[in-house]
Amino acid sequence: MTNQLTITFPDDWHIHLRDHDALKTTVAHAAQSFRRVVVMPNTNPPIKTADDAKAYRDRILANVPDGVPFEPLMTLYLTPETTPSIVEAAKASGIVHAIKLYPAGVTTNSSAGVSSLSNLYPVFETMAKVGLPLLVHGEASDPNIDIFDREAIFIEQELKPLHAAIPDLRIVMEHITTKDAVEFVESTNANIAATLTPQHLLFNRNTLLSGGIKPHLYCLPILKRETHRQALIKAATSGNPKFFLGTDSAPHAQSAKESCCGCAGCYSALTAMSHYAEAFEMMNALDKLEAFAGHYGADFYGLPRNTDTITLVREDWTPPESYPYLENDRLIPLGAKQTLKWQVK
Repeated sequence: MTNQLTITFPDDWHIHLRDHDALKTTVAHAAQSFRRVVVMPNTNPPIKTADDAKAYRDRILANVPDGVPFEPLMTLYLTPETTPSIVEAAKASGIVHAIKLYPAGVTTNSSAGVSSLSNLYPVFETMAKVGLPLLVHGEASDPNIDIFDREAIFIEQELKPLHAAIPDLRIVMEHITTKDAVEFVESTNANIAATLTPQHLLFNRNTLLSGGIKPHLYCLPILKRETHRQALIKAATSGNPKFFLGTDSAPHAQSAKESCCGCAGCYSALTAMSHYAEAFEMMNALDKLEAFAGHYGADFYGLPRNTDTITLVREDWTPPESYPYLENDRLIPLGAKQTLKWQVK
């Protein structure tokens, strides 16, 4: 039995840091766990241009703890007003590494997103030309579609036609949740990849709903059936470089999560590596964790792999029940009040 594991320092290829006062907490937590993070642009207001991204990046860097090496990789928010010239300026900036697609209304701060992809194909063609990946929240936005079917339908209606039309466009399906998504990624060329979250590898919809709703496990895309979870964890631990780490860690104040209309998102910035280690150990695949967490994402984005390491040890620990967050509120981490088997030394 392995009791200690030293691996390349991981990166998080999908994280939410929010903005302004929230950065005091979220940046410190992310910098403790990851060397680089792909920062989502669905702030309020959203990050739409290279100038927006530079200003946001400066605010993030102002909150990095002294002496901690940490690099935020910026993204732009795709809107109906995004143009090829915006894409070209983003690439020329040197700090924007991708553009994020939110179908309008599917998740937190997605109201500025797009309702149809058909008018944006010139933008996607420019992205393919300059080498900027498209990051996709892959859910159909039609409210009449069952929430558990929206990922599969989005793949059929939007992603397959887009990939067929522009096969050179690099696409990351973020936080995939279904067997359908795994099969799509596996069946396509090297330009299609996917990120996987700790909650979707470890939990299913029974965990969320049985015995009472667990608001801190509610996220979008929502947790699915056990058959889908099994497909996800098999993909993550397969050694296939098309699947890599992306926590989708999303900070929401306790008062907002535990309300009559609780918001979607799991906060895992500090506990993610413990959860991933548990998931990989379940599959007897701890030897595959290093590449999933520290190699494949960097390779897909064309960035150098990190050269320093972290060590995970098999040692029971219980994350704090909460962290101070914003004025008088709290932030509940994924795994709060639970015994986790692995921790970062």
